[in-house]
Amino acid sequence: MPATSSLAIDSLPLAFGIIMAIIGLVFYTQGLPGKFWRRFYAVLPGIVLCCFIPATLNSLGVFADGVGSQIYGFTATYLLPASLLLMTLSMDVPKILGLGWKAIAMFFAASIAIIISGPISLGIAKWVSPSMFSDDTLWRGFSAVAGSWIGGAANQAAMKELFGVSDDLFGMMILVDTTNASLWLLAILIMAKHSDKIDKLLKADSSSIDKVITAVESYERHHARPATLNDLMVMFGLCFAMVGVAHFLGGQIAGLFAPYSWAVQYSFASSFFWMVVIITIIGVIFSFTKIRRLDHVGASKIGTVFIFVLIAAIGMQINLAGIVSQWRLLLIGLLWMSIHVVIIFAVARLIRAPFASSAPIVATAFHPSLAPVGVFLGILGYAVGTFGGYISTQMMRLVVG
Repeated sequence: MPATSSLAIDSLPLAFGIIMAIIGLVFYTQGLPGKFWRRFYAVLPGIVLCCFIPATLNSLGVFADGVGSQIYGFTATYLLPASLLLMTLSMDVPKILGLGWKAIAMFFAASIAIIISGPISLGIAKWVSPSMFSDDTLWRGFSAVAGSWIGGAANQAAMKELFGVSDDLFGMMILVDTTNASLWLLAILIMAKHSDKIDKLLKADSSSIDKVITAVESYERHHARPATLNDLMVMFGLCFAMVGVAHFLGGQIAGLFAPYSWAVQYSFASSFFWMVVIITIIGVIFSFTKIRRLDHVGASKIGTVFIFVLIAAIGMQINLAGIVSQWRLLLIGLLWMSIHVVIIFAVARLIRAPFASSAPIVATAFHPSLAPVGVFLGILGYAVGTFGGYISTQMMRLVVG
């Protein structure tokens, strides 16, 4: 931890105000026109700045000891599960199924590829450099990468809490995540210019996706509307009521497993684990009901706001000293991503599926009109990200343990 000076900020309201100002400034500049800001945020994504600007301030001793942990405790307890609920209730299962079996198969193939590529990469790294794995911290840290790549930032934060990833290591994993994801995005943008040739090489049929695009765009035009005060009150009331229920039930279920050592080892005695499982299941159930209409007034966007506040709060606890010395973790992430790409290309060629259906970012980059498909796949990723991340992490633990 950085040394705390007498001038360090020990006021929770002021510290919280500072990180909110940082988030607001990042999003304001991100929305500005001009080539400079587009190029700037192409190199440094907003989520990186929202984490590492608070981390820089913390490393310089701006925040007093304990301030960041108190703010993070609130965000992890309330905002994280709320974001998971708001993301998953927005899922439109019938339209996802309308993408066709090949598109759905590609999405799950990509998720499974991430799940198995992590343990393979860590296994290779341990064979090359056993000294890196002298304790059990590294596989825990990579749980955050698994959660992010399968789902998103909410799943990443859930993995941090579930597997007890230290703040400094989590900061490094955000760097591993965003650096390799940025390289993958660059490759996608290059491939997108030759999307027709790639689909021809894969002998892909994208007719089902084209039909869904038309249906979704028509649906959004007819149902999207400004949020009213009544909408927001119902949304927040329902959301945090379910967060309370999930925490209570999670604690009760975890208590049943507490006496068993194997349950402790596999997180089944963790109330946080069961809370995340329960809130995700509630969100999926809500997606089949009229409650899903809350997304017409911005439920998923509010969930994203909660996530960025959580990421900034995590940043307040990170000490950047020593991150440069962890360059080998970046190489492990690169190996992980490379194995993942090889697998999904092989699956796409085998079943002759459109490569653009493998992930949200791929869909949107390959065809701008596929943005609705990207949204669907993104929400589906949030629904399965925690479970996939958990499975991948347990496999990593077994490989390097």
